Amino acid sequence: MAIEHTQETGSSRPPFDPIRFLQQIVAIDSCDPPGSEIEIAKLVQTELLARGIEAELDEFLPGRANVLGRIRGRGEKPALFLSSHMDTVPVGTVPWRRHPFSGEIAQGRLYGRGSTDMKCALAAMIAAAGNLADKGQTLKGDLILAFTAGESANLLGARRFVERGLKDEIGAFLCGEPSDLDIVIVEKAALWLRATATGRMGHVSGEPGINAIDTILSFLTRLYSLELDCPPHPLLDSPTIRVGRIEGGSAVNLTPDCCSVDIDIRLPPGVDHLAVAKRVENIAPEDVAISILDFKPAVESFPDDSFVKLCSDVCTRHRMRKPEIKGVSYYSDGTVLLEGLSVPFAIIGPGDLGLSGQPDESVSIENVLKAVDIYQDVATAWLS
Repeated sequence: MAIEHTQETGSSRPPFDPIRFLQQIVAIDSCDPPGSEIEIAKLVQTELLARGIEAELDEFLPGRANVLGRIRGRGEKPALFLSSHMDTVPVGTVPWRRHPFSGEIAQGRLYGRGSTDMKCALAAMIAAAGNLADKGQTLKGDLILAFTAGESANLLGARRFVERGLKDEIGAFLCGEPSDLDIVIVEKAALWLRATATGRMGHVSGEPGINAIDTILSFLTRLYSLELDCPPHPLLDSPTIRVGRIEGGSAVNLTPDCCSVDIDIRLPPGVDHLAVAKRVENIAPEDVAISILDFKPAVESFPDDSFVKLCSDVCTRHRMRKPEIKGVSYYSDGTVLLEGLSVPFAIIGPGDLGLSGQPDESVSIENVLKAVDIYQDVATAWLS
């Protein structure tokens, strides 16, 4: 792994155009897997340094890198974190009308994989931090730019920040995941399970064996009828159970002796995920084993939180309407970085809710430019 600590000084600070930069990074394929965020990370570090902002690039795995930017304050308040990730989900197999890495602009929108989730926020946060650095105003606390690799699946970059003790500095957390510039204050928890059926090998011309795929199909019928009975949440829909991957069989004429499925369960805050895993285990046939692959805790703030109110006031000023307060089913780096902490949290992103992972993903250019002002004003107000 390689960690580069760098800081530039001097007055040479070329203008930063967040839309041009967004086009540049959308044109770079950082789909996870494999991620390969290093090229974007180098560009991000270069732009931060050009604005006189401390910037550290941490290549913690080959081709996987975080960037940590920092504008130092007086140490009178804990740091405000601006959080964004540099990876994207895969392009998928459905044809796009526009090339997924074109960064094409049409009818006021910029197109490409990652445009809405969430390279738009990355560009806006860099612009906002650069504007603050240009002003030369010393704030009461540090403004930290926490830009990560590998968020989309396993939160690799956020876990790396935790390993390095960064979460101990978090005083407030503003994430740029898609929100339509409304304010998200609660994310569902994500419980990932694997169900593995064991059968017995057989052949179509002789002993048939026991078909593990058939066993899994029987299990899935029970799973989809499972009622989790979680307490309702005013900002979230009901819990969901989805199968995201299935693997089984070795040849068309052989009875599969093993089959596994990976299951994604989304839960509201406060639900015991171990109890949910136990309920799934209880409905599984004897020859189906259930294991926990991962658990990503829910993250939640409340509408009357002072940080949420500040974010709402700033958004109202720049959008000329009061933002909606929302909950979402997705998770962010906050699920790792905020676990066990009690600090203010909000999501404000220029990206569109519901466009993540879709063909012809795009983002409103107007929203990106408004996000620059929103991030800048929230940081100034909270750290003053």
